[in-house]
Amino acid sequence: QVQLVESGGGLVQAGGSLRLSCAASKNFFAVSTMGWYRQAPGNQRALVAQITSGRIPNYADSVKGRFTISRDNAKNTVYLQMNSLTAEDTGVYYCNIDVPGWGRKWGQGTQVTVSS
Repeated sequence: QVQLVESGGGLVQAGGSLRLSCAASKNFFAVSTMGWYRQAPGNQRALVAQITSGRIPNYADSVKGRFTISRDNAKNTVYLQMNSLTAEDTGVYYCNIDVPGWGRKWGQGTQVTVSS
């Protein structure tokens, strides 16, 4: 069974920074693609950033140059460093694990609110 536990959300002023963390159960982490998705009120959940098992990142255009995704396989954790936050970054951020040959799972979500 794969478990995901997110942390690091909160309230921040525009221009500020936050770092999200997602700790996964040990099994499968190193071989999985990890992703962060955002769901703003009234909108569908959308990809923010993802990182492959080979540490290749991919970002939504709206966050390029501001957000950085990274992973620490020794800690089974993926991070999302968010800088220069704007009100448009507000939403619930979900961690996702995509395990080859097994499937995908979502975390419970963590709220990020950016005040302008």
